Amino acid sequence: MKELFFMGGPQFMAILTLFLIITTAWFIYHFTVSYHAKKMNREKLLRLFDYGKSLGLFSLIIGITGQMVGLYEMFDAIEVALGKGKEIIPELVFGGIRVTMIVTIYGIFIYLFSIILWFAGSLLIDKKFK
Repeated sequence: MKELFFMGGPQFMAILTLFLIITTAWFIYHFTVSYHAKKMNREKLLRLFDYGKSLGLFSLIIGITGQMVGLYEMFDAIEVALGKGKEIIPELVFGGIRVTMIVTIYGIFIYLFSIILWFAGSLLIDKKFK
């Protein structure tokens, strides 16, 4: 797991890990508030959970941005290598593409996690206000 973190690019992986922590804390805090609230507006609670889902979506966007930056760097390295007369083998290109996908997959997992938490929170609110 540690290898994937550094292979995916520590800058983007660290940002995504930070968003995972923030998203999880957001949902835990608002689960607690909504569970113990005596008088709380249903729409306001649902909107707060939507903000948490938006944090997860932003993680997905950061993951895609990380992949695009990685692909740009890979193609730039290929262009420099070709300019020096070196031969590019397909295995290196495919390996580079595989590495750039790590950060996107991590962003997708964070987004899916936020959707699951959003769904659970929405069910909790619907159950409480029925």
